[in-house]
Amino acid sequence: MLKLKETHGTKKNFIPKISPITLIALLFTIIVMFSLQGKYIVTLPLQVLMVAIPLTLYFIIMFLLGFFTSYKFKYGYSESTTVGLNAASNDFELAIAVAVAIFGLSSNEAFASVIGPLIEVPVMLMLVNVALYFRKRLNWNANKESNTEI
Repeated sequence: MLKLKETHGTKKNFIPKISPITLIALLFTIIVMFSLQGKYIVTLPLQVLMVAIPLTLYFIIMFLLGFFTSYKFKYGYSESTTVGLNAASNDFELAIAVAVAIFGLSSNEAFASVIGPLIEVPVMLMLVNVALYFRKRLNWNANKESNTEI
């Protein structure tokens, strides 16, 4: 197992100081984006659907591909679920930041990037239920939950 070398007290000094700032900045960005784009989300439902339907399909397809590929490779339920959920998830906070930086706060790109988290959260929760359903239905290797060593 690789051991990462700590450089110049990064873990001890820098990360604890910057972590609260990054969280506050992310929350501030999300609040500003939702407040600026909120009226468009409510008044333009067709545009919301045009973004939401492909995103929903993407999440479902990527989850199922990751989940069943891991299952076919005989990984345990925990690993298969983790792979599926990671394959389906996106970094919308990064997408929002890039859309705002490049196209501006009131752009169509920023609007589309705000829709992402609104769709991702409920779909990912639904996919957790899908994983629980398949946990009961599929023949997971009962003797071992995991093929990986930690």
